[in-house]
Amino acid sequence: MSIEIGLLSLESILLIVTIILLVYSIKEGKQRNKLILEIGKATKVLTRQEYFLAILDSMMDAKEEITGCITGRPPSGDDKKMVRDIIANIERMTKKGVRVRYLMPKFPDRLHLGYLYMKAGAEVLYSSCLMVHNVRFIVIDDRIVVIGIPESTGEKEATKKGYRIPSEGLAIVLKNYLETCEQQSNFTEDLKAVIGQTGATPEHIAREYRIDEEELKKLAGT
Repeated sequence: MSIEIGLLSLESILLIVTIILLVYSIKEGKQRNKLILEIGKATKVLTRQEYFLAILDSMMDAKEEITGCITGRPPSGDDKKMVRDIIANIERMTKKGVRVRYLMPKFPDRLHLGYLYMKAGAEVLYSSCLMVHNVRFIVIDDRIVVIGIPESTGEKEATKKGYRIPSEGLAIVLKNYLETCEQQSNFTEDLKAVIGQTGATPEHIAREYRIDEEELKKLAGT
């Protein structure tokens, strides 16, 4: 009888130990998954920063022309600093005589970044062609291409990382393809189209898309 009680007690102890080890294993697994997610987030930020740095470095190498096809979404979070650096580069390069052009999707909220880039000295164009919704790149002097890669398919997806490709052939192909985008309009034309389509006043658009109201009125001709 005492042996049975002893064995039962031992089984109970082993069961308790197993439960404790299982609980610790579950906690460790959760912490490990959390750590993996944090590492993934850190890697995402790093590669995204590298993408912007590749753009900035490539822009500084330009001698004649910078042509870009970008999403043009209003910047948020850490992207605001990157956009300020790009704007500073646009101002710097245009003062040196470098031609800077950007093509963005024809969406009302793209007026904000388009205005900032235009004010810095860039030529800003809008289009609704398929390419401008699916490809993100800049071409430097027809010899260097920086291509942005989103996390997943979709125009609204953030760019995860980029590749800097020294290739005259690819640069020419992308620029030629860009020229084929139909119904391109400049900032002023797109602004007037937005006012006509939405019925919004220049004052409302200025507040909505953070554009200087007086300058917007001049551009809209009101």
